[in-house]
Amino acid sequence: MTPGSLHRLADTADFVLGSASPRRRKLLSEMGIRFRNLIPRVDETRQPGEPCYQYAQRMAEQKALNVSRQAGSDAIVLGCDTVVVMKDQVLHKPQNEREAFETLMTLSGKEHVVCTALALVSGGSVLASGYELTQVFFNVASDRQIREYIATGEPMDKAGAYGIQGMGAFLVDRIEGRLDNVIGFPRTLLERLADEALARL
Repeated sequence: MTPGSLHRLADTADFVLGSASPRRRKLLSEMGIRFRNLIPRVDETRQPGEPCYQYAQRMAEQKALNVSRQAGSDAIVLGCDTVVVMKDQVLHKPQNEREAFETLMTLSGKEHVVCTALALVSGGSVLASGYELTQVFFNVASDRQIREYIATGEPMDKAGAYGIQGMGAFLVDRIEGRLDNVIGFPRTLLERLADEALARL
């Protein structure tokens, strides 16, 4: 892997982040990458029998391909998808406070896996894609703690209904793997994929 691959890739063309996540926009800006942002619109239904991690990678690819059609054939698009997986069950972003409570109670005191998938697309073709996994071990949280956390509003736009980089940090006992993957932006994976994409351009 060549250091600086992502910066070189972003400098070769119109670089587009295909994500609605403000955290990803902030992190990409902090990396010094010049980019514009477009929001993907795709069906995020998991196919029957589809393995969880392959589902995340397919979603990242589909989001990038969708944005590529919006951005134009010369653009290079980064698509992202993060899923929380527990016993082959994908725990999505909660649609309401009840779902957030049920999700966090399910995770309380147990282990789960965070999978973030990334895809780089140009001209309607996938240049490179992959995913990274991090194991997350939750503390036991009381009903009151969970309800107070939900009242902050933070869980409502997060896969698994928590943000490890925010107020949800109290839920986590430890992780095995990279923290930036749990946040939803694994930089080592991104650099590797950028290196692969450069080789295909």
